[in-house]
Amino acid sequence: MSTRGDAPALPFEGALLAGLARDGGLTMPEAWPRLAPSEIEALAGLDYAEAAYSIMRPYLEGDPSAADLKAVLDDAYAGFHHPAIAPLRQIAPASWLLELFHGPTLAFKDLAMQVVSRLMDRALRRSGARATIVGATSGDTGAAAIEAFRGLDMIDIFILHPKGRVTEVQRRQMTSAHEPNVHNIAVEGTFDDCQGIVKALFNDAVTRDSLSLTGVNSINFARILAQIVYYFTSAVALGSPHRAVSFAVPTGNFGDIFAGYAARAMGLPVKRLVIATNLNDSLSRALSTGIYEPRGVIATSSPSMDIQLASNFERLLFELAGRDGARVRAHMDELRRTGAFRLEAGELAELRELFAAHSIDEHQTEMTIRNLYAETGVVIDPHTAVGLAAARQENVGTPMIMLSTAHPAKFPDAIERATGLLPQQPERLKARLGQEERLTVLPNDAKTVASFIADHARARTEVGA
Repeated sequence: MSTRGDAPALPFEGALLAGLARDGGLTMPEAWPRLAPSEIEALAGLDYAEAAYSIMRPYLEGDPSAADLKAVLDDAYAGFHHPAIAPLRQIAPASWLLELFHGPTLAFKDLAMQVVSRLMDRALRRSGARATIVGATSGDTGAAAIEAFRGLDMIDIFILHPKGRVTEVQRRQMTSAHEPNVHNIAVEGTFDDCQGIVKALFNDAVTRDSLSLTGVNSINFARILAQIVYYFTSAVALGSPHRAVSFAVPTGNFGDIFAGYAARAMGLPVKRLVIATNLNDSLSRALSTGIYEPRGVIATSSPSMDIQLASNFERLLFELAGRDGARVRAHMDELRRTGAFRLEAGELAELRELFAAHSIDEHQTEMTIRNLYAETGVVIDPHTAVGLAAARQENVGTPMIMLSTAHPAKFPDAIERATGLLPQQPERLKARLGQEERLTVLPNDAKTVASFIADHARARTEVGA
């Protein structure tokens, strides 16, 4: 179903390939499947792929993709560089880092993207169709998507990133892919501009249908679904369902932390979800004032969070509004007209009941990296530092799990400023960074981008022929 209530319901595979609902909303399950405490307890000791199968399977009941799920998960996580896939590391009493950077591109996006690419490829092969993926990235999503989809025969992938607003490592991870189905577009604007172009393409029915557009940003619910898994596995490792846990999540587009909300809706005992933002603080201001008002994007040392317009906040709004699509649509219309909307009293009260939010500035980020290294010898990237700094402002009385979303080697300049040392680069990263780059620079204009995609997407010649 759609968060805006005006699109037909889709089966899982339909939502997977559609990305965005046809009314401009985001797809959501008709209801949250619940895991009994005994089912949560049974996750203890399972391999990550086995746990993922138990958690994701209820969403695929009766869907063609269900038969593929086990093989997809086994294959997706085979290339990770830690046997636990998403290990916990304790850094203080009742404080753990959840390391989500052991995949091929050293960022948490790999945990979902490796799954989504395989599900999409199998679905398209069943139908004999092609698809055109269009996505926007503030850094890590693009690299993870390109790594997951590069070389697939049925799919062309176009990734938009804000020119000069991602790190060199992040850019090279994307632009060093030379497969003919991969297209990197550097947009002369911000991430919010890139995201706006992607939404405009999807909301143009002619373009969307003629190019068979689909998305792999966190607007695609399959991404959220795969991210739910590590909330369960980490909580179970610390004693759930017999005790509650809390999570601090560095977030820009609200997708990763919404997966935590979904885990709670499925029965995981989560006491608090801490929204950790950098100076791009539209989410923390919304929690404080009740007014959601995205402003201009500020460039920071945590560029993957340099986002003001958090697309997945609409999913939470749908839940806060009692799954009333008309109320969500009214809020989004007001946002489009005036640049802001005010949460209703009941919505704000429910938001504050589960969530806390803190905006962390650049000095706090640097000092968090420096102090943790001095105290423990552990080096964290700036995004993780934002999450840790926010977590330290909460006293929740439960184990606190901070999502560590990227390897520090992806942000060498920030690490060197904070610690005086350059982080060691894994060999798989060194090999990628030495390759020749390939990208196209385009203006911040949806029509120009659409024309480029139409000229290079193979699906165009097969639709409406």
